[in-house]
Amino acid sequence: MITMKNKEFLDAILVLVSIESIARVNVTPEAPYGAGPAEALRYVLNLCQTLGIRTENPDGKVAWAEIGQGEEIVGVLGHLDTVPAGGGWTHDPGGELCGDRLYGRGVADDKGPTLAALFAMKELQDAQVPLNRRVRLIFGQCEESGDWDDMNYYKKTQQLPVFGFTPDADFPAIYGEKEILNFKLSLPVAKSGLLRIEGGDAANMVAGWCRCTYRAADGTERTLETHGRSAHASTPEKGDNAITAMMEALREAGVESPLVDFYRAHIGSDLHGVKMGCGLEDVQSGKLTLNAGMLRTEKDEIVLTLDIRSPVTFNRAAVESPICAACAPYGITCRCTANQAPVYMDKNGKVVQTMVGIYRECTGDPSEPTVIGGGTYARAMPGIVAFGPMRPGRECTEHQKDEYLLVEDLLAAKEIYRRTIEALANLD
Repeated sequence: MITMKNKEFLDAILVLVSIESIARVNVTPEAPYGAGPAEALRYVLNLCQTLGIRTENPDGKVAWAEIGQGEEIVGVLGHLDTVPAGGGWTHDPGGELCGDRLYGRGVADDKGPTLAALFAMKELQDAQVPLNRRVRLIFGQCEESGDWDDMNYYKKTQQLPVFGFTPDADFPAIYGEKEILNFKLSLPVAKSGLLRIEGGDAANMVAGWCRCTYRAADGTERTLETHGRSAHASTPEKGDNAITAMMEALREAGVESPLVDFYRAHIGSDLHGVKMGCGLEDVQSGKLTLNAGMLRTEKDEIVLTLDIRSPVTFNRAAVESPICAACAPYGITCRCTANQAPVYMDKNGKVVQTMVGIYRECTGDPSEPTVIGGGTYARAMPGIVAFGPMRPGRECTEHQKDEYLLVEDLLAAKEIYRRTIEALANLD
């Protein structure tokens, strides 16, 4: 049975999820990261006021909620932006409670967990639990866009936490994250054998759709469409890439295109970069993953965006050099447009072990901390650990249609975060 206190929490998630908050859309001076994230931030700050939690919003770029006293800060880094909802949903992407599940874009990544941390802070404040450090929940607004200007700006202008967590990954804790690289591969439309091609919604999503117009041998214009299944780019095996399906469809249609030839020879259904010559692997973090996330016709060029998660012990050159070499014979240019360094922390350190211990006490689950291919705000500041909300063995639906979390897991996350915040605020 859901108590009134927990109903308030779940209702707040539904309201926040109802706000479409894709970063970098309709940017204005008043909404530096887009109208949607700015609206989501206004809602959250008003919610904090209702909950009696103090907030700061100096200039719209950085904002936070804070409890406790002390010179040092425990940081909790959440984000209010999301990837686009995409198509194919059977539940409302704007938020829906159905049985024991809460559905909606952002329920798992990252609006639900961010509010779980906020309501955990409220419970600590209401109970007047003594805290030796301030606890600051920082509201990010452009995590999914990949540039992280919000956190970079915060680091330049505000006090840094001594340690903390981001509620944007898996339990029991994530002590390592692979390097994230984005590459844009460009080919002139005039040399592509195609007229126009579009596909995918974001680099860090498996493309769920693709549409291409080409000129057939008889001179007529024809259009093909393919559909797949979206998933997070760090786990491309959970999706079905519509761009890959399009390349096969174009070949079957007899289209002569260096883009099609390149894709089939060096990407195809290979998710680990082996055909590209960068099939890297290490014992610390496993295999490299490669995802063809977006295709766009941009003026006179066709641009394919790749999202690559590289093992923690390799450098960028080990990935970039073979990709550029593979592109060159096809007249395709290659440039790296984003590079997020890996995270690799001591899993036996005091902060990680405190989190893992509390998780185990709350759940009875003895699972070990892990390394992931996903990219979280743990990369943004020193001492931050990715921590929840997904529990081992649960279905992961972030960046997919019908994104959801179990209500019991949201409530459990709130309890785990409450106890963890208290422990970190008083950690010797």
